[in-house]
Amino acid sequence: PERKFADAIYLDPKTHTKIEEVGAANFFGITKDNKFITPASESILPSITKYSLLHIAKERLGMEAIEGDVYIDQLDQFAEAGACGTAAVISPIQRIDDLENGKSYVISKDGKPGPICTKLYNKLRGIQYGDEPDTHGWVTIVE
Repeated sequence: PERKFADAIYLDPKTHTKIEEVGAANFFGITKDNKFITPASESILPSITKYSLLHIAKERLGMEAIEGDVYIDQLDQFAEAGACGTAAVISPIQRIDDLENGKSYVISKDGKPGPICTKLYNKLRGIQYGDEPDTHGWVTIVE
């Protein structure tokens, strides 16, 4: 049977065991014990959105925020996951299929963002639109 997927996850070039990015966006996950984790990689471009979300998770939501290894065989640790970038800010991930190992990880049963992703999105958009205080000088007003 033909299978269709919304996007592809790229793994590290050396071991093919660690997530690098999702399509043209950065990956992040919220663990079941409330940690924000995003891959550290020298092979992908640094993302302002990813670093903004890392900062907001730690400083505004009080989460442990980690930029490190995200192993494809440990996806069952995530309660929420998403792709992040400039255009969409956060796109929730419903399911990840590991075709090589025949595993499927359902992260969002309804395909909607979870509570932490929603808070992160609202905080970042709030700063961008001036509805949340910008205590870091991220926003420049152009007249």
